[in-house]
Amino acid sequence: MNPFYDAIYPALPLFAQNAVCTAAGYARYRSRFNSHFRTTLAHWEETIDWPLERLQALQWERLARLVRRARSCVPYYRDLPEPSDARDPSVAIARTLEQIPTLQKAEYSDQPDAFLARDVPRYRLMRGRTSGTTGTALPLWSTPEVLAEEYASSWRMRRSTGVPGPRAPNFTFNGNIVVPFRRTAPPFWRHSAYDHRMLFSIFHMTPANLCAYTRAVREIPASYVQGYPSAIHLVARQILEEGEPLPPGRIQAVFTSSESLLAFQREAIEKAFAAPVRDRYGVSEKVVSMTECESGSLHVDMEFCIVEVEAKKEDEDSVSGPLLCTGLADHATPMFRYRIGDVGTLSKRPCRCGRAGPAFLHVDGRIEDYVLTPDGRLIGRLDHIFKMQLDVSEAQIVQETPEAVRVLLVPRASYTGASERQLLKEMRARLGNEIEIAVELVQQISREPNGKFRAVKSSVGGIERTHSVFAKTPEIADSREVTR
Repeated sequence: MNPFYDAIYPALPLFAQNAVCTAAGYARYRSRFNSHFRTTLAHWEETIDWPLERLQALQWERLARLVRRARSCVPYYRDLPEPSDARDPSVAIARTLEQIPTLQKAEYSDQPDAFLARDVPRYRLMRGRTSGTTGTALPLWSTPEVLAEEYASSWRMRRSTGVPGPRAPNFTFNGNIVVPFRRTAPPFWRHSAYDHRMLFSIFHMTPANLCAYTRAVREIPASYVQGYPSAIHLVARQILEEGEPLPPGRIQAVFTSSESLLAFQREAIEKAFAAPVRDRYGVSEKVVSMTECESGSLHVDMEFCIVEVEAKKEDEDSVSGPLLCTGLADHATPMFRYRIGDVGTLSKRPCRCGRAGPAFLHVDGRIEDYVLTPDGRLIGRLDHIFKMQLDVSEAQIVQETPEAVRVLLVPRASYTGASERQLLKEMRARLGNEIEIAVELVQQISREPNGKFRAVKSSVGGIERTHSVFAKTPEIADSREVTR
């Protein structure tokens, strides 16, 4: 949220809101898809076919260079050991990393400035924050080159499905507030003309409104769909309920990210859109990128990162455990062996697609419930509420009835009444004024039995709610397993 949006954007006529979205789309496109993006993508579309040994040599070259820079330019890492002198790249990588302690999120959040490289000009820094999945928003810095490489890894996967490039017409379902919450009639979407994106609001998805979404999806031309699987699934469910899936070839592919993709969501989306789903795993810290192949495996993009698994469970086929991620692209705020908080299962067998390198069977990331508003909206992925809340250590939204939610909040020492007012303002922008919101300050928030943090827990808008509709439909798998 910003003063412009609060004061002006909701009052603008539709054509002017589209113009604002187009201007934002232009800035977004120029920041992400620059010359470095194009050069990197062209190169990585070649390296995807390299053998493992050659990819490891590339990894080692990038890792060794990053360690040396961190030693000389990053205060937190000034005592790092020198990179290994082993001649074999795989051995050198292993020996170098085993000398570096794992990095906890708390260590970064306590002193983020200590991770900022002193040789990067401040004007080149792009400031951001983590998505606030646990209510903990961490300040981040990167450079245009890092962002370009992250998108190159994503678009290498996307182009493999036949989508030509970032300006191909598309439907986008993400957390941007492009339609004022108080709007009750379609269109519940806005158009960014420069990059040909139709931006669908995820905050207006009532059962009555979903018919308008499906009409738009059927009538507006698009090459692909991208966004949160929870939101795309609601539209897919409505398409299937109408009994008329999109014709094959209407959409080339659906690209999901930012949440765990569940098996029943994948099957409904693929059936409704008559197109393959390709998932991607990445994080705001830009220390990891995994992209899905046609065989359903999540491949580590070795040019971009190194992923280790702390083995907690192992058999002859796979090894599972917490992920330790080392980004190879970020020279502004390097992170080595970063404990991201997610758990993955790494296959020990080569992927059927033939691509070399580590391939994960699944990653146990974000699985969150919806919040159900009094007027029937199912709203998912609400961690953006906490993205600007640097005075909050952790937060969780709990809902027992459609009329009210509780926000369990672990405050930092800097938390004040102003912090709470800003938090409520962000929540009202996404949930409206009808729902009761109570903030409860607590000392800690309990984890799930598997140790994972659940940002939204709802007994009335649970993720199972969207699956129950399909229980009688044999084509939709009766599984809540996270799938790739």
